[in-house]
Amino acid sequence: MIRVLSSLVAFFSITALCAQNPAGEVPKLVVGITIDQLRGDYLEMFRHTFGQKGFNRLLANGLVYSNVHYDFPNLDKASTITTIFTGANPSYHGITAEKKYIVAQNREEFSFFDDNYLGNFTTDKRSPLPIKVSTLADELKIASGGQSDIYAFAPDASQALASGGHAASGAYWIEDVTGKWATTTFYKNKQPIVDQYNRSAQSLTNTIGSITWRPAIDIARYNAFPYTKNRYNFQHYFGLDKKDNIRLFKQSPYVNREVAEMAIKVLESSSLGQRMNPDYLALTFYAGNYEKALDKNYSVEIQDTYYCLDQELGKLLDAIEATVGIKNTLIFVVSTGYFNEQETLPEGMVTSGGDFHPDRSQALLNMYLMALYGREQWIKKYYNCQIFFDRKLLEDKKIDLVEFQQKAAEFLVQSAGVQDVITSHQMLHGAYNENVQYYRNGYYKGVSGDLFLELQPGWKVIEPQSSDSYRVRYNAVVSPVIFFGSNIKPQKVERTIEATEIAPSVAYRLRIRAPNAAGGEILKELF
Repeated sequence: MIRVLSSLVAFFSITALCAQNPAGEVPKLVVGITIDQLRGDYLEMFRHTFGQKGFNRLLANGLVYSNVHYDFPNLDKASTITTIFTGANPSYHGITAEKKYIVAQNREEFSFFDDNYLGNFTTDKRSPLPIKVSTLADELKIASGGQSDIYAFAPDASQALASGGHAASGAYWIEDVTGKWATTTFYKNKQPIVDQYNRSAQSLTNTIGSITWRPAIDIARYNAFPYTKNRYNFQHYFGLDKKDNIRLFKQSPYVNREVAEMAIKVLESSSLGQRMNPDYLALTFYAGNYEKALDKNYSVEIQDTYYCLDQELGKLLDAIEATVGIKNTLIFVVSTGYFNEQETLPEGMVTSGGDFHPDRSQALLNMYLMALYGREQWIKKYYNCQIFFDRKLLEDKKIDLVEFQQKAAEFLVQSAGVQDVITSHQMLHGAYNENVQYYRNGYYKGVSGDLFLELQPGWKVIEPQSSDSYRVRYNAVVSPVIFFGSNIKPQKVERTIEATEIAPSVAYRLRIRAPNAAGGEILKELF
């Protein structure tokens, strides 16, 4: 009886709000599409290879904002996608990166790790509980009295859990070892289509060994980069390196095919968008670099990735039209921003930057602190451009934390390759300025470190005990946002919007409350 009453209340609330609003009826289905590292300049450069059903359809008939801005440092796929679906920065939602350093246990773990829940089709233990605020999906579930179906599909667990939120009917990702569509026992329901696919002969587990990535079209059409000396007919065989094949597969356009095909299966086999309450489908695609591209700077692979992604988006939009109708569906497409890219300098080229070795800077800083405070190991870890101090040791020695942080920052900022150092005390209690606020937005108490390092552009970061390295860049990379369907008027808006404005704007169109930490404005073009 209580459930029936809740549903009636939700229905009449949504109906009343809809009647008051000139924007039109509440959509029957919301499809949130996040594309990992989608670049606006690449969309324009590669557009001549696209068909008319994917990107071109979205760009011609959608509300297109030229750029999205994330107002915090060290963007990655976990922090950005959580910001999109919560409408809040990491300082509120708590997901500062894909992984985090646990000071008390001196170990690294995934930000979505949760020992209280087991995995389905995976040994990984994950849950959305590390997200400390509500998500767009959570608010829809509450508004509908639990009646809305919510599904998320993504290459990685962090993406699926952030987009599906706490209230998802199911959130699925591609398991790193087996290639199965995995989930967590946190979610009580199972989508039978996923289980059937995982056990079928067509599952990635059974087919990965026979997949070879070759150009989808004649490489003569991949001519967007004028500086490419040679275009090459590449081929990458995913059955070659069985230890790493799933991880590499997730950097190829074939991962987008997996996501799109699963989404289409669910659309065609379920009642999504067919009932009184709006339903919700969150999908994450990949548009980043392939680490084994033959040409790191201007690769044919990235052009092929965009071409294939365009084809998959076309199939998805056709499926939405056939099952629910585009006019009944609110679709939004958001880039997660652009991260550190692979870059190869010409042989013999000398730049003004150098190599920044975090482990060496950490060692030098600890020696300095020893000279001031005694021969102890004061630093626990350098991690993700942050320094973590041994807080317990400082407490035992009765050393003032604020003074300790400040002296360490003053020393470290003199190091070659370091532009600025900001202490956690500055972020929480110091005098305000834009740079401090920017870092404050990415700081979460109990997760973030004592010092944040801003490195100088052009310097190459050599990560300790890892083969990974990247060159620091702060140049602007345009990342578009598109709203499509649901009677949205086509328009191109040459304006940068904040990532925190997306969730409250979608909530407005759904006639539900915005997530509880969403502080962004509603985009005026969606009124």
